[in-house]
Amino acid sequence: MTDVCTQGLDTGFVGLGYAKVAFLGIVQGITELLPISSTAHMRVVPAVLGWQDPGSAFSAAMQLAALAAVVSYFWGDVRDVAVGSLSALARRDFANRYFRLAVGIVLATVPIVIAGLALSSVLNACNSPLRGLAVIGWACIVMAVLLALSEIYARHRLTLEKVSVLDALLVGVAQVGALIPGVSRSGSTLTAALGLGYARPEAARLSFLLGLPAIALAGLKELWELHKIHLGAYGWSVLAVGLVVASISAFFAIWGLMRVLERFSAWPFVIYRGLLGVVLLIGVAFGWLS
Repeated sequence: MTDVCTQGLDTGFVGLGYAKVAFLGIVQGITELLPISSTAHMRVVPAVLGWQDPGSAFSAAMQLAALAAVVSYFWGDVRDVAVGSLSALARRDFANRYFRLAVGIVLATVPIVIAGLALSSVLNACNSPLRGLAVIGWACIVMAVLLALSEIYARHRLTLEKVSVLDALLVGVAQVGALIPGVSRSGSTLTAALGLGYARPEAARLSFLLGLPAIALAGLKELWELHKIHLGAYGWSVLAVGLVVASISAFFAIWGLMRVLERFSAWPFVIYRGLLGVVLLIGVAFGWLS
C-alpha cells in the first residue's frame, strides 16, 4: 500500500477507520513500552494484513498513550521525584537523590530533542527511507545483539537510588537511537541501563522515568503538526480511539515487562527481536514483504 500524504505529513491512519486503528492501538500500546520496537510492528503488522501503513505521525502521536501508562504505573516514583526535587531545591540540597534524578531526567532529554529537531524533516516525511522494512530488520538484529551483551556482561546490582547524573546522560544519549525505526526507545534505554550495571527491574524504572519528557514532547509535537495541517474531525476521532486503546494495553505491557524482568531476564526480548529482524530481512529479500 502507498503512503498517504497531507501537506507532506504521513497520515495513513485516517483511512484505516476505527476498528483497524483500535487493533493497531493494542499493538502499539504493547510494543511501545516493551523493548521490541513499536515502529517495527506498526510497519510489519499492517504490511502482513495488507492494510495501509498508518504512518509515522500515528506512531509519534501514540506516544501520549505510553505517557499516560507510564505515569499511572509509576505514579509513586513520578510523585517522589517531582515533590522531592522541588523540596530539595527549596532547601538548596543539591546532593539530594531526587534532585539528582530530576536533573538527570532533564539532561537525558536534551540529546534526543536536538537529534529529533535535526532529523524532523526525514522522520515523519512520506516515503521516509528510515521506515523501510530492511532498515527496521537490521535495527532489530543490532539491538538484539546489544541487549544480549548487556545481559551477559552487566553486573545487575545498582538501584535507582544510586543513579548519577552521568548515568542518566548516558542513557539519554542511547535514547537517540530510538529515532531509527526498529531500535525502540525502551529497548535502547533498557540496554544502556543494564550495561551500566543496574538490576533488571531498576533498569526498566530508570528507562521509563528518563523517557517521560521525550515521550511527552514527541507526542505533543505530533499533535501540533496534525493541527497545523488541519486534520479533520474524523481524523481526530480515529486518533482518539487509538490513543484510548493504546493507553490501556500499554499499562498491561509495563506490568508484563516488570514481571519478566523480576523473575527471569531480558533474553526473551533478545530472541524475539533477533527472530523478527531475520524474518523481515528474509521477507524483503524474497519479496514477501514490501
